[in-house]
Amino acid sequence: MAYLGYCVGTVAPYYNLALVLIVVLLFFRLFRMENKGAFIKPWKILFLGVLIYIVEEVITVLESLGVVVVSQVIFPVFEMAIISLFIFMLLLQKDYVKP
Repeated sequence: MAYLGYCVGTVAPYYNLALVLIVVLLFFRLFRMENKGAFIKPWKILFLGVLIYIVEEVITVLESLGVVVVSQVIFPVFEMAIISLFIFMLLLQKDYVKP
C-alpha cells in the first residue's frame, strides 16, 4: 500500500500540469470573448494565480527529475502569493458589487 502513495505522489505533478493546461485554454477563450460590460478584472487576477501555480508545478517536476535543486522556502512563497491574489480578487469583486 505504501507503493501506491509513492506512485501517486510521483505522477501527480504531471497530471496537474495536464489539467491546468485545459484551464489555461479556457481562460484564453474567456479573454477573447466580447466583453459586453462584464467585470473581468478578478478573472485576470485569478489567471495570474494560475500562472504562479504552473511555475510551481514545473519547478516541482524539474526537481523530481533532478534537473534543479530549489530551496524549500520557495514553495511556501508561491502558495502565499496565490492565496494573496485570491483574497485580493475577492475583495475587488466585493468592491465592484457593493452598491
